[in-house]
Amino acid sequence: MNRLNFDITIMPFRESLYFITDFGAKSGGNFKNTKAINQAIEKCSQEGGGKVVVPRGIWYTGPIILKSNVNLYLEDGAVILFSSDFDDYPLIYTSWEGFFTYRCISPVYAENCENIAITGNGVIDGNGSAWRPIKKFKMTVDVWNELISSGGIVDEEAEDITWWPTESAMWADRAIRKDSSIIKNEELCKKYRDYLRPVLVNFTNCKNILLDGPTFQNSPAWCIHPWKCSNIIVKNINVRNPWFSQNGDGIDIDSCNFVKILDSTFDVGDDAICIKSGKNKDGRDLGIKCENVIIENCIVYHGHGGFVIGSEMSGGVKNIEVNNCTFIGTDTGIRFKSCIGRGGVVEDVYINNIDMTLIENEAIIFTMGYDIDTKEGQKINDEEIPEFKDITIENVNCVMADKPICICGLNVKHIHDINFKNINIKSKKMGEIKYADNINQFNVNIDVDNNL
Repeated sequence: MNRLNFDITIMPFRESLYFITDFGAKSGGNFKNTKAINQAIEKCSQEGGGKVVVPRGIWYTGPIILKSNVNLYLEDGAVILFSSDFDDYPLIYTSWEGFFTYRCISPVYAENCENIAITGNGVIDGNGSAWRPIKKFKMTVDVWNELISSGGIVDEEAEDITWWPTESAMWADRAIRKDSSIIKNEELCKKYRDYLRPVLVNFTNCKNILLDGPTFQNSPAWCIHPWKCSNIIVKNINVRNPWFSQNGDGIDIDSCNFVKILDSTFDVGDDAICIKSGKNKDGRDLGIKCENVIIENCIVYHGHGGFVIGSEMSGGVKNIEVNNCTFIGTDTGIRFKSCIGRGGVVEDVYINNIDMTLIENEAIIFTMGYDIDTKEGQKINDEEIPEFKDITIENVNCVMADKPICICGLNVKHIHDINFKNINIKSKKMGEIKYADNINQFNVNIDVDNNL
């Protein structure tokens, strides 16, 4: 039975239909349909809303800007394929990984809108391979050789040898690693635009959002990123990114309120279902919690984590519930992560009835990244110290993991008040708990088998 109890009402859309073909759109994957699709959306919104219909076919386009009261509907067999021309994606000032930054506009973008939807059984493809770097250690020798023979440039000086689609993206990476303030400098960011790969779908400061049915795949970065939004229903969607995709998250619910994610599947290159609320000072200054989120009946295949909170959680996370989910082959299962610098509080989280198998690392992990004592000689302000508390995890079955439960807090602020009930995990190794208080365990069974 759910502990959280709230309803989200998405207002019905007008029955009016706006076919993109009536605005000059042409399928086939060659004609750029940016103008036609956006004209259809604009007219639909101006006339009071309705359904913008994308028929069966491959529709090549630049960014699509959703407007209020518009349902972008993809018929069976419809594929929206986004352009790989970086010039199609102007810079906007937005949020990326919790920082305020300049970034290329998302292929699907909406700001300050109400009553927006993407529905139907089609596919939205971000053409992400044109943007993404690839690390050598993730590839076989043959695949790596094929990749570098296709063009691009290899950064042999990187900590992990990395292939970049363009030389300017590689130089941008080096420059930004040396000086992170570049991401807030519009003129410099224009120079490095092909490095500033966007998320596939971004909604900023919107309310009453419905995603129901489509497949979202092959994003330049994260697939779906609602930021500062409210009243969101996500259901019956498929989210796919290549397993090796850098920053290839599934869905990142960021500083949002009243969200339901239901009956969906994820197979991605980074964290699958993730809760965030900004990073470090930018997140604390914004000060918007991510709260009142229900996640139910979802399946995650590949991903760094099945369900994740953090590490960008500086604005706080509260009232999160996860029920009846299955994680198969993720790097970790349930993952809470943060570090010194973030600040913020994660609290009132309830996770129930989770099945897991083939978990490469920890079935359940809480980590603060490192102890404050390792930052010798550096002054740490109280507001920079994160906190995890009042979290319940129960009715979990994991038949194969490397480690069962690992909790690693901070010497200066322990993780505390964590409740485990009816947990059964079969793992290769034992877990560990340190810098933690009031860790309550009832009917927790860990079966260690080194031969797994």
